[in-house]
Amino acid sequence: MPHLLNGVLLDLIEHQRFGVEYQPIVKLKTNEVVAYEALSRFYDVTGKAIRPDLVYSSLHDNPLSLYQVEYAQKCLQLEHMPKNHQVFVNLDQDAFYACGGEVLDNPILGAIQQVGKGRVVVELIENSEINDALMSLSMIETFSDLGIGTALDDLCNPRSMLSVSVMQLVEWIKLDKHVLKMQDDKRYMVFVSKIIDFAHATGKSVILEGVETDQDLAFATLMGVDYVQGFLYREGFIRI
Repeated sequence: MPHLLNGVLLDLIEHQRFGVEYQPIVKLKTNEVVAYEALSRFYDVTGKAIRPDLVYSSLHDNPLSLYQVEYAQKCLQLEHMPKNHQVFVNLDQDAFYACGGEVLDNPILGAIQQVGKGRVVVELIENSEINDALMSLSMIETFSDLGIGTALDDLCNPRSMLSVSVMQLVEWIKLDKHVLKMQDDKRYMVFVSKIIDFAHATGKSVILEGVETDQDLAFATLMGVDYVQGFLYREGFIRI
């Protein structure tokens, strides 16, 4: 993954050139917005958007800067979250643990708790590192003990690793938009359908990401997911 130039990254951090976009999560059966996902947005000195993955890949070289930005982003996302709706927030495992100290004293955790029980669902990113899976398990256990909901993000992304232990503990499963690209692959879709069956059999809800067209929506209905999210609902996006 390429990195940002140091000058661009330092300017972004020092001047907090941050934003947030809330994308609606829609119940498939009723077409009702039931929650929003808060997505990090970043900008350069001219106001031009910078890809979040570039920012975070650059920040991973400096754990304290990573934590600083993640904490500032979470405060921004929670401060402006839509009223009367749950909000899903992504949380980088490396950032969460970068500040050191006791987990229960973590300021990110404190910011989430201040919003109120049941308002926030923490999304943990599914990826290819076993250490991240172990950190996810520890975070899920902590959040569960405190009554904070959890979701597994990016499941079925080609770069992700399936952690059965993590998948068992979360309350929500988010299928990556890659599933839509693979919908004509019969063998692949057998695997996806079994994940959905497992989720429903164990009381979890399933969200399909990347829904952009009516055809995508019809596919989501056919697969039997519970909720959808994507640019098909761009009119419902809220930008800060």
